[in-house]
Amino acid sequence: MLEIIENGGSDFPPDSIAKYSNSNYLLLSYILEKTYSKTYSELLQEQITKPLGLIDTYVFGEINTANNECKSYRYSSSESWTLEAETDYTIPLGAGAITSSPTDLTRFANALFGGKLLKTESLEQMMSMKDGYGMGLFEFPFYNHLGYGHTGGIDGFKSVFSHFPEDSISYAFTSNGSNYNINNISKAILSAVYNKPYEIPGFTTYEVSSDDLDQYLGVYASEEIALKITITKEENTLIAQGSGQPKLPLEATNKDVFEFHQAGAKFQFNPSDHTMILFQGGGQIQFKKE
Repeated sequence: MLEIIENGGSDFPPDSIAKYSNSNYLLLSYILEKTYSKTYSELLQEQITKPLGLIDTYVFGEINTANNECKSYRYSSSESWTLEAETDYTIPLGAGAITSSPTDLTRFANALFGGKLLKTESLEQMMSMKDGYGMGLFEFPFYNHLGYGHTGGIDGFKSVFSHFPEDSISYAFTSNGSNYNINNISKAILSAVYNKPYEIPGFTTYEVSSDDLDQYLGVYASEEIALKITITKEENTLIAQGSGQPKLPLEATNKDVFEFHQAGAKFQFNPSDHTMILFQGGGQIQFKKE
């Protein structure tokens, strides 16, 4: 692993700019093991899980469903779920080799920000942001509230935890497979907590045949951005693929309207004038078929 990281080289000089790197978390794992002459798993138990009483948090091994552990799944373009492969824990270590639950994650957040794990000075260092990054923490702004936490993802599993110090609120979410943007789930839950308006999606579907999809097929370009989007089909499913990006299976939600829920993207076609509008992130971009 060290050889792989070393061969990857450096993207920029130290302390010049910031970019997220899982390899750094792995290196920290090795430093901990070497410093304390103990495994990462032992250190996690001794320093965090046992003192805090976290019964569902540990370095994972092979998934054991008999032990109340779940497998993870990927949603495919054929509208089916496929079982994900399992990564051996020795590969990610501190970059994602921990099994946990939302209950344990909120307990951890309460303990971390409640001064049960670190000195005040150390926690303040973690919360100090530079180029959008803290020491193991991100900022989670929500209206006029500011939370701190982290997200995670491996083998189809996704997670997030955050703590809002001024309100003493901790939030955590885990998933073992999704075909929907989980950030929207967090927005809905935090909106309920803070009594903010939020429109719950209807998840309506619209029946289309393979022949119906032919009118949308082609390559679409925009004068607003350099990205081109190629629209193809696989049986009754419309597929969108941006330049150099993976294929996205779209779900028909209305006449001439298709969505990719995981990214919060909506594609609205107008076959008569060969145009398409992409709605995403509160904005919209117009495309025309080449």
